[in-house]
Amino acid sequence: MGRLDGKVAIVTGAGRGQGRAHSVALAREGADVVVTGLDHDLPGFEYDLWSPGDLETTAELVEKEGRKALLAPADVTDIDRLQEVVDIAAADLGGVDIMVANAGVVSYAPVQEMSREQWDTCIAIMLTGVFNSLRVVAPRFVEQESGRFIATASAVGRQGIGNNAAYVAAKWGVIGLVKTAAIDLGRYRVTCNAVCPGMVNTPMLNNEMTAKLFYPDDPDATMDGVDELIDGQFHPIPGGALEPEEISHAVVFLASEEARFISGSTIDVSAGWSASYTA
Repeated sequence: MGRLDGKVAIVTGAGRGQGRAHSVALAREGADVVVTGLDHDLPGFEYDLWSPGDLETTAELVEKEGRKALLAPADVTDIDRLQEVVDIAAADLGGVDIMVANAGVVSYAPVQEMSREQWDTCIAIMLTGVFNSLRVVAPRFVEQESGRFIATASAVGRQGIGNNAAYVAAKWGVIGLVKTAAIDLGRYRVTCNAVCPGMVNTPMLNNEMTAKLFYPDDPDATMDGVDELIDGQFHPIPGGALEPEEISHAVVFLASEEARFISGSTIDVSAGWSASYTA
């Protein structure tokens, strides 16, 4: 018997990385999953955000866990489409109990060189997109007087880091959003929380752009040796980049009845990186 038997979850950014891991973990605990995310690439990024079959592969993995998977492509910047996804989930799966707002991108530049387009795109996806995900599901949660909203923030949503102003600002904003939503929705027994991952082994980390950022003086830099750098600079607990499934443990917990009185909180899964925050 799973901790989420009979529940229906929507996961944004579910085509790969953390979103895929969360979808599978939720299904393993008994939830049916609405698999949503991009079905096309976006211009202006130095790494691929999508490849053909991403969403379909996640749906297949959910079904292998014995749960239903509903494929519903959506861009989180499109609130009308997200509303359609919620409505489809309710019609086809019987409701919505859990929303995991996970979709994210990254675009590096020092603040004095960051373009308005970089800023606008990151904020639109990772902050406004989280608000959109919350806004379309909150009325249903209020009506049923239950619901779990879980957003992906970041270890850098609680501190600063160079070359990453838009990403950091968005993730700080996500934390403020879930804290405020927890107050607004608490009387309806709806919880709103954020997970703050450290460095995670996903396509967002593992690409040529990140290698150049970590090794700016090496024009031929690759991701070889990055785990050692992560352990030296970011993660006190050695082991390099975390696997996405490590973050999924926290997501499942926050979605479960065990966390029914946890709201307005952040859960750090960062191999000790959180020790560098102020109290």
